[in-house]
Amino acid sequence: MSTVTGLDTVEIAETTPEQPQPFAELGLAPDEYARVREILGRRPTSSELAIYSVMWSEHCSYKSSKVHLRQFGEKAPPTDALLVGMGENAGVVDAGDGWAVTFKIESHNHPSYVEPYQGAATGVGGIVRDILTMGARPVAVMDSLRFGKLGAPDTARVLPGIVAGVGGYGNCLGLPNIGGEVYFDASYAGNPLVNALCVGVMRTDGIKLAKADGPGNLVVLFGARTGGDGIGGASVLASATFDDAKPSKRPSVQVGDPFAEKVLIECCLEIFAADLVTGIQDLGAAGLSCATTELAAAGTGGMDVDLDLAPLRDPTLVPEEILMSESQERMMAVVTPEKLEAFLAVCTKWDVNATVIGTVTDSGRLRMKWHGETIVDIPPRTAAHEGPVYNRPIERPVDQDAVNQHDGRDLPRPRGGDELRDTLLRLVGSPNLADKSWVTDQYDRFVLGNTVLAQPEDAGMIRLDESTSRGLALSVDGNGRYARLDPYAGAQLALAEAYRNVATSGARPLAVTNCLNFGSPEDPAVMWQFSEATRGLADGCLVLGTPVTGGNVSFYNQTGTTPILPTPVIGVLGLIDDVERRTVHGFHSDGALIYLLGDTQDEFGGSEWMHVVHDFLGGRPPAVDFAREQLLADVLINSSRDGLIDSAHDLAEGGLAQALAEACLRTNIGARVVLPEGLDPFVALFSESTGRAIVSVPRSEEIRFTDMCSARGLPATRIGVVDVLGTDLDIQGEFSVPLRELRTAWSSTLPARFAD
Repeated sequence: MSTVTGLDTVEIAETTPEQPQPFAELGLAPDEYARVREILGRRPTSSELAIYSVMWSEHCSYKSSKVHLRQFGEKAPPTDALLVGMGENAGVVDAGDGWAVTFKIESHNHPSYVEPYQGAATGVGGIVRDILTMGARPVAVMDSLRFGKLGAPDTARVLPGIVAGVGGYGNCLGLPNIGGEVYFDASYAGNPLVNALCVGVMRTDGIKLAKADGPGNLVVLFGARTGGDGIGGASVLASATFDDAKPSKRPSVQVGDPFAEKVLIECCLEIFAADLVTGIQDLGAAGLSCATTELAAAGTGGMDVDLDLAPLRDPTLVPEEILMSESQERMMAVVTPEKLEAFLAVCTKWDVNATVIGTVTDSGRLRMKWHGETIVDIPPRTAAHEGPVYNRPIERPVDQDAVNQHDGRDLPRPRGGDELRDTLLRLVGSPNLADKSWVTDQYDRFVLGNTVLAQPEDAGMIRLDESTSRGLALSVDGNGRYARLDPYAGAQLALAEAYRNVATSGARPLAVTNCLNFGSPEDPAVMWQFSEATRGLADGCLVLGTPVTGGNVSFYNQTGTTPILPTPVIGVLGLIDDVERRTVHGFHSDGALIYLLGDTQDEFGGSEWMHVVHDFLGGRPPAVDFAREQLLADVLINSSRDGLIDSAHDLAEGGLAQALAEACLRTNIGARVVLPEGLDPFVALFSESTGRAIVSVPRSEEIRFTDMCSARGLPATRIGVVDVLGTDLDIQGEFSVPLRELRTAWSSTLPARFAD
């Protein structure tokens, strides 16, 4: 019997098989609980139950998505650039000259609704540690944010806190925020999306992996002390339907300390440089439960832990709470005995608390003790990698055909210059297309000194290091309306736009990360959306030659029975040999010729025009043509490298009109434009056909540029000229709008709602 009052030990569990346990309250289904008992040959102790409940949660185990995510490996395009793929904390790609880049995007949606500032802040902190564990220095972050309608009370509550949390944590870490997106739609009311991306840089010989190899090696917990602020945390909040009728989950939200994380980053990097660890893992979702089971499962196979040695902020925490806590700024390392002294010395130098709490074994068991009593004795793989796998029922939504058939072609369209002009002003000032400076000005975009492109450019770009001109570019994109109309095409459209944005900057797209945000997997209609989106993304990546290196699935994004729009957010990483050859999106050379690249069709399904003007969603999204995207990218990249273009801007939401407005407003330079012949002016201006971009070409390079397009078969239509002295965007034959009026419409939307 246990000598510790109230402690549920393995010995007690073996002799009390019928003792009731709160498995349902911890999120385990009856058959899952029965399987735990089968694995152990007895009932679990309360500590073991805590481990299985968080490790088998939807957020940690991917139990509803695994059968679909396998496509990313099965359909992975052949590439020599991928150094570390899916399954680790983040993927790693070869950046040339001995450099490697690691990047990943993850969600922190429900915590950010419960506690906007801390939820968003710890989302940034968590993804930064994922990058750190690969052995890389985190060098930049990005974010993809989605909220309910701009004027909704819920949006007014969560948006300022979320933006402040993203900026506050990233700014304190000294990491530039180089890009992202902010969208509004009624479906996100009560369920905002906070998807955080981080990118890191390392030498190719410095990659670290999460595994506990070598019997006799020591397990060291270092960083912040464990508290009660994150018990359950994301693993619980993100693994069930979010319902305001349920008790408050506020205590589950982690509390971040970016200054502690900054010190932890520098401490880890010095440890890596001295080669003092054989394995490393951050403590994120599922906390100690995850770190111990995953390290043991990926290594020699066993680990013995004295849980009572874990440093605590709250001494009243019991073992189950310690195991489930997701307190931030913590890491776990595997260190050989002969390197322990040097490891601890580095931690002391940085004033980082470090404690040996265990030993690696080859027993095949994860065993934990609390004051000498055994409270955990499990095969670690069963918790980390052998959780339940569900092939959830899939059913096409009953209203899908009706949504697609009602294509909105009967909606009244603007005719004549005055109506087109009014439509432009209305769209550029709409929440999704308006200037996001109120948000992005709260982020430091240039700290560290290596940022060469940032918001509002099409892609963020940084130098890999002060010693090289080689750089990386990143873009994150997604469109829930497109995915609602066709989730297969919607995922591909997000991929295509992110790919195009990277190419527009002059970088060559190389690899993909994703954050797949959907409603409840227990809803067959949602699972149809998810299965179609993953299939579309896998097929698209295969065609484009951009492997998926990792990512995140976020289910249960709904309030009650109403799910969000299916929202696959896709991040694309690209590389550029010389950042001095980058391309900006703003017009800046007087007399440069404006060319429209690609074909324009009458495609308005899911468009901003339908959304803003008619509050309508129906029809089909724009068609995806990956061959055209590759061709366009090739022209943009080579034109940038060869100095044939002054600027480039992709066409997406809002079409040509929005792209022209943004290119003019970026530098406050006018343009004179003649719309292509044979196109309805409304279609020419506002269609959202893909595979298109506008570029400005110096007159001296026009022949070389057009010859390049002709040789490759890319349609290139000269539509205008840049006018440095001009003060208007002049759509000749239709309308002219002063840039000051355009800027007022574009820049006043968010400040009018949120400025003090």
